[in-house]
Amino acid sequence: MTTRHTVLITGASTGIGAVYAERFARRGHDLVLVARDKARLEILATRLQQETGANVDILPADLTQPGDLATVEARLREDAGIQTLINNAGAALSGRFIDQSTEDVARLVTLNTTALVRLASAIAPRLAQAGTGAIVNIGSVVGLAPEFGMSVYGATKAFALFLSQGLSLELAPKGVYVQAVLPAGTRTEIWDRAGIDVNTLSDLMDVNDLVDAALVGFDRREAVTIPPLQDAANWEALDGARRGLLADLRQAQVAGRYQPAP
Repeated sequence: MTTRHTVLITGASTGIGAVYAERFARRGHDLVLVARDKARLEILATRLQQETGANVDILPADLTQPGDLATVEARLREDAGIQTLINNAGAALSGRFIDQSTEDVARLVTLNTTALVRLASAIAPRLAQAGTGAIVNIGSVVGLAPEFGMSVYGATKAFALFLSQGLSLELAPKGVYVQAVLPAGTRTEIWDRAGIDVNTLSDLMDVNDLVDAALVGFDRREAVTIPPLQDAANWEALDGARRGLLADLRQAQVAGRYQPAP
């Protein structure tokens, strides 16, 4: 039987975050839902309270705004009932890097990286001291593929993966589970917000399927969960090649191919 605790979910008003909220509520957990759209949060909270009996608090916040971000950080630090953080809030940005405004790029980086790491930083010490809890960071397969042409978005998602792996190594011995979830294209509103017509895209994953698969990985305590990856051996090979590369580094010795010509 699941022990009841509170789950804080960012980007919870729609899409992946809203499905996570429903799934955790049906698992018997209470919720703190964070997003910019207060009206949508209220509708979702009311429905989940009625359908599941969960206690649902809403915390309207724009995580690109320092004051709003600080409010959510304070809740994570001070509310001992919150034992799981779903770091889901994020945005995408369409177009070529040279055509994107500096302001849009900065806003994307703030939401996808700064907010993510600050919220993890707010809750991790408390979870480590308690010896329990979980942090889930929603990344993307784009973070593995600069070839996809979404340079800034992909870079922020590579950050989410690296951060998750590093935190897992540090926090797992203290009883805290850290999971990186890497979706591919998923049918959510992120496309419209990025200026992309979702109807022009094919083979998008249903958001319910995505979250349900992510939760299978969560229950298995996977460090990295990639729902659209058909053969897990490919991830293991990639990660193994990375480890092999690290083993070949000689910190104090320049590789022969970089030696000056005689």
